[in-house]
Amino acid sequence: MARLVRHDATGPRKLEEDDIDPEKGNVAICQCGLAETYPFCDGTHRATRDERADELYVYETDEDGSRSRRVVEDVVCSDE
Repeated sequence: MARLVRHDATGPRKLEEDDIDPEKGNVAICQCGLAETYPFCDGTHRATRDERADELYVYETDEDGSRSRRVVEDVVCSDE
């Protein structure tokens, strides 16, 4: 399984002490690339549980704010 994720940041995110929520305790870093609270995990990765190992996915936010997923058939790179 794989997914296309767009990242707009151009540098690292340094975690500061005030990034830790005293009520939540532990800090989890997002590895799926889908979290609304990126770089912190918000549980959005649960949507990836049924991804197949041999498929590539893209997740998109719809006009109504819901998130949809589709299988990518082909990736084409272009300089245009």
